[in-house]
Amino acid sequence: MKLQLAQVDAFADRVFQGNPAAICPLDDWLDDSLMQSIATENNLSETAYILKIGIDQYAIRWFTPDGEVDLCGHATLATAHLLFERNLIQGDTVSFQSKSGVLPVSRLDDGLLVMDFPAQDFMPCEPPQHLLDGLGMPPKETYRSMDYLVVLENQQQVIGCNPQMTSLLKLDQRGVIITAPGLECDFVSRFFGPKNGIPEDPVTGSAHCILAPYWAKRLNKSTMHAHQVSKRGGRLICEISGNRVFLKGGAITYMTGEIQM
Repeated sequence: MKLQLAQVDAFADRVFQGNPAAICPLDDWLDDSLMQSIATENNLSETAYILKIGIDQYAIRWFTPDGEVDLCGHATLATAHLLFERNLIQGDTVSFQSKSGVLPVSRLDDGLLVMDFPAQDFMPCEPPQHLLDGLGMPPKETYRSMDYLVVLENQQQVIGCNPQMTSLLKLDQRGVIITAPGLECDFVSRFFGPKNGIPEDPVTGSAHCILAPYWAKRLNKSTMHAHQVSKRGGRLICEISGNRVFLKGGAITYMTGEIQM
């Protein structure tokens, strides 16, 4: 069996930036165990599998090295980029049917892509001890959503954080977002997801479905510039409209090839 495979750097304007994602177009769904094995072999934050279901419509599923997830931003952006690049979309919007609903991605005149994602609710909470032990610094504020959202005092704290993954592994949520006001943007962040085999994710679109509503309320702004200050780094433009988050960024294809089994 041979399968197509591509690797795209998302939230980037040149290779070796942003967050790399693998994309595997399919004619029919594979067994879950095989999709997981491929994702584990790819050893990227996310491998996206897509299946055409209509004109400019695809079903999408995402797998980390350790398991399937319900929502992923950067691999969705990467997949849309690949489809537009290959002229497989007739219009300017492709819609992905996912476990988190329909996720449209549109191509803009400036060459960037914009994703329409659901905003995530968050509630204040007391930081669990494993979170405190894992970060090694006291949070200014802590919230609970699909991830823990930890607000720190400044950008230097976010960059300087050296988390202990053994402690973060014991938490009950998907991952941990740390964030603070940015020096040259509205806010900065980092994301840690050791439970899914991702000690630190370079750029996390889905985390901005929590970050954008938080900072929109705090800054009283509907459009914000964000920088995920991982080693690779990535920049996004976030816009809030009702219960939706629009995430804008670029992507570039790094590699195409075949899986041979």
